[in-house]
Amino acid sequence: MEITTKTVNEVEIVFLNGRLDAYNSNLVEKKLDELINAGKIKMVADLSGVKYISSSGLRVMLSSLKKLNKLGGTLKLSSLQPYVMEIFEIAGFTQLFQIYDEKEEAITSF
Repeated sequence: MEITTKTVNEVEIVFLNGRLDAYNSNLVEKKLDELINAGKIKMVADLSGVKYISSSGLRVMLSSLKKLNKLGGTLKLSSLQPYVMEIFEIAGFTQLFQIYDEKEEAITSF
């Protein structure tokens, strides 16, 4: 799992590249927690590089969303691959997350 970040207009963009599964979910959770603890409460997760997500990956996304909501922030998602979008739909997570086709749309929505 490759994780990179970039800040645009006070919005932290987190680029994830690889499989978001049980093996990698701890790495992602640790990185998101570091950002949250550093005061980054407006986040966009760009999932264009994620081809697979497991229940562990979903848990990390939901956990981070809840932490950010408590702090008055949020986690928005962008650029989901068709398979990943299908998993979010099946899990009912499309009702919980704001999901955008492009990261630029997600950034300007703040």
